[in-house]
Amino acid sequence: MFDAFKLHIKEEAPALADQALLIACSGGVDSMVLVHLCERLGLQFEIAHCNFQLREEESEGDEQLVAGLADSLGRRYHSTRFDTRAYAEKNGISIQMAARELRYRWFSEIMEEDQIDLLLTAHHADDALETFLINLSRGTGLDGLKGIPSHTPSIFRPLLPFSRRQILEYAQQENLEWREDSSNQDPKYLRNKIRMEIVPILKELHPTFMDNFRATQSYLYGSSQLLEQYEDLLRDQFFHKENGHFRIPVAPLESLWPQQAYLHLLFARFGFREVAEVAALLPAGSGKVVYSKTHRLVRDRDCLLLQELEPVDARTYLVPLQEGRKPVPGNLLIEKVSSMKERSPSILYVDKETLNPILNLRKWRKGDYFYPLGMGGKKKVSKYFKDEKMDLIAKEDQWLLCSGDDIVWIAGRRADERFKVTDTTRTILKMTWQT
Repeated sequence: MFDAFKLHIKEEAPALADQALLIACSGGVDSMVLVHLCERLGLQFEIAHCNFQLREEESEGDEQLVAGLADSLGRRYHSTRFDTRAYAEKNGISIQMAARELRYRWFSEIMEEDQIDLLLTAHHADDALETFLINLSRGTGLDGLKGIPSHTPSIFRPLLPFSRRQILEYAQQENLEWREDSSNQDPKYLRNKIRMEIVPILKELHPTFMDNFRATQSYLYGSSQLLEQYEDLLRDQFFHKENGHFRIPVAPLESLWPQQAYLHLLFARFGFREVAEVAALLPAGSGKVVYSKTHRLVRDRDCLLLQELEPVDARTYLVPLQEGRKPVPGNLLIEKVSSMKERSPSILYVDKETLNPILNLRKWRKGDYFYPLGMGGKKKVSKYFKDEKMDLIAKEDQWLLCSGDDIVWIAGRRADERFKVTDTTRTILKMTWQT
């Protein structure tokens, strides 16, 4: 196995020899073999072990074994303990998900502190098969069937081409010491049930099952790469960037067939897994919204608006009338001028004496009104937005410059009549909204 591992690293990750590495080592046979192989290759690595405090004495034994290994190899050793059950309960997630979140967050911290290039984990071919079957049983697309990726920008899984059987045989040949996790025998966990009951039957059906599976995953990965290239072409064609969000015309989406497959391709990466909800937006009226955990899609006239979710900024910024650039959203610049020369929607001229010494900048609220310059009467801000055909995102992004409760300027759009420069104005202030 060592020769095959050495060849695999040479072909798939030749830069590994020059990188600083962190090996996640649980004390199980897989990670102990990974450490042994990397030591034989002469790679530069540190070892990290997590004690999740889920198996009492067993967990303590795991920690002692890994610490002893690091010491015998003269490798820098990192260890930590987590109250995994408390974290899972607090966040309303499973023990397995809690352990995953905790360990990867901790690994990232170590890598940042020690300037480590890459994390190595001991996932192998049987892990990939189990993940494939789990995803298949739950319903998944091509991404789920691809299984565990061998590379990410910060993680490499060098044992993925090797089976559990190959790893175990190597450990026995090299007289390695490892620990068995008793929880891996508990059939209440889906992964264990698949590993103990389903995988043996699949391997029995065909003697080269694992080789066939690896080949199939390779084909799926290639198909996924082709599909991603097509996805990029479609996105370049349909997704038009505009003020921090995307505007996507509905008509071309309605003409795509099979529609739901295309919608999944275009919107799944933004977290929209319920394709039927996205499809229902196409014939819907303006204002209809669907959400993913990270984004929202808004139906607006003949388009869909795609925006990343951000906290609504409910803050109010104080803006003293002194001249200078103000550190507020919009990068407001205030200057004293003698006349009104330059004209632009992003420029406002006001009579300084009509204003409070300190203005405030805030988002619009229900019930807000102002007196649009040149109209002679008041108007609700919501009505102004509607008349200007502003979409939901533009409304939420809009800032109002106010003197007390009175709106001075719908910033970058429309001034208020009450603060305009007149023949009796003694001091003219020029305000520039620099978005």
